[in-house]
Amino acid sequence: MNRAAKFVAAAGAALLLTGVSHAGVTLDAGRVGGTDVAALAKFYEAAFGLKEVRRLQFPGVLEIMLNFGDSVDAAKTNSNAMIVIMHRASNDVKDPVPHLIFNVTDMDATAAAVTAAGGKMQGKPRAFPGTGDVIGMALDPDGNRLELIQPAKH
Repeated sequence: MNRAAKFVAAAGAALLLTGVSHAGVTLDAGRVGGTDVAALAKFYEAAFGLKEVRRLQFPGVLEIMLNFGDSVDAAKTNSNAMIVIMHRASNDVKDPVPHLIFNVTDMDATAAAVTAAGGKMQGKPRAFPGTGDVIGMALDPDGNRLELIQPAKH
């Protein structure tokens, strides 16, 4: 991804995290897919501290919703956007553009948690030119791309 695209992605994520919305529109969730929905949910719990807040299960369909909170009850009442994990038949992900973006306070600790939980870092996190932000790219165990942004300390 070129620098301009990364900047646009980071700016968009920052706006979403500040709660800015237009005409009553807000982000409900980001969705990722995996061949083993429950195992992938465990990765997001271990790597990022998310909690399962809802599970939809129908014949042949499992969907798990996760959110941040110090406890499951706190995550259930969190009104911020969730991460939804849904089954997909293959982890042969070809499009590198769609991905989840997380703000982090400690890039090294988060990268270590991603790796310990079964994910992979795509190179060493690096400073984003002109901003002081540190950007890291990772893959979850099913190949979904993750962007980690440690905002500059002001």
